[in-house]
Amino acid sequence: MHSPTDRHDLRHHGDAEVRDPRLTDLAVNVRTGTPPDWLREHISGSLTSLAAYPDGRAARAAVAARHGLPVERVLLTAGTAEAFVLLARALRVRRPVVVHPQFTEPEAALRDAGHEVTRVLLREEDGFRLDPAAVPESADLVAVGNPTNPTSVLHPAADIARLARPGRILVVDEAFMDAVPGEPEALASRTDVPGLVVLRSLTKTWGLAGLRIGYVLAEPETIAALERAQPLWPVSTPALAAAEACVSTRALAEAAEAAERIAKDRAHLLAGLAEFDEVRVVPAAEGPFVLVRIDRADEVRERLRGLGFAARRGDTFPGLDGRWLRLAVRDRATTNRFLQALDQALTMVAACGASPR
Repeated sequence: MHSPTDRHDLRHHGDAEVRDPRLTDLAVNVRTGTPPDWLREHISGSLTSLAAYPDGRAARAAVAARHGLPVERVLLTAGTAEAFVLLARALRVRRPVVVHPQFTEPEAALRDAGHEVTRVLLREEDGFRLDPAAVPESADLVAVGNPTNPTSVLHPAADIARLARPGRILVVDEAFMDAVPGEPEALASRTDVPGLVVLRSLTKTWGLAGLRIGYVLAEPETIAALERAQPLWPVSTPALAAAEACVSTRALAEAAEAAERIAKDRAHLLAGLAEFDEVRVVPAAEGPFVLVRIDRADEVRERLRGLGFAARRGDTFPGLDGRWLRLAVRDRATTNRFLQALDQALTMVAACGASPR
């Protein structure tokens, strides 16, 4: 258990790595080739309604039906980033805990709202797996990702549910859960876990990062508190159209097929990485990305940029340091080109000799 006294850049995200359009993007965890044409056309069709104020009722009902929940347990948001801000500002918590390494926005939002945040750091030697006993009993809000960004670890739903307590808000970021075939450890549809708040994103699988759409699933009292903290009409008409479309039967089937492809492409990437003695991969990756440890990873990352590939630096995540890189899963052809570039980058860094201390 740690208090955040270090200087991790919590506002650094993968998009900062790929502002050069010449780079092949392995830094951002948005599925390539998205949004599909049918979704783009559906969103475009909503533009004829822009003169009217957004009406989120149909999209909210569609999301509720997708998870078998009443609409009172659903709140649509401008992506999960907005949801973290609402949670930090609207809920009365005094002892928030964030389980790291994970997406840094939960802690950043809590700190910006004036909260003192305690960190629970999962350990590499444990495979970055969740130990519910490591979370202090005094915590009245606990935030954890599943599958976790950047480790790609999928925690058992039972372990996460063990964190629930009367009077505690349990925030589970499931932004990448729809990239896991069958979603076996999802908590999104559960109503028996007290204080559970599940966040879902539609920007990753569907390529809608520029549109900003996600949602919160929680007890009606929590949803009402978050909704009061939102501005009027927080989700645009095109984003509402996207939300309704992305939880349709057609879209769920397409997402399930994409998850199966991602699993196969990830296996191909992992097999290639296993050929490098210099590379250690966090085991049992289940998300659309993998976390790797490489000595002098910052130099390797720069060499990769020179060879046309952007990787996500790991040292901005609490619990990690400059030896870590996160790599998005891509198709086999892209992965093969990346593995060749990685071989060259490792060779060039080794040829430069040991870094001075």
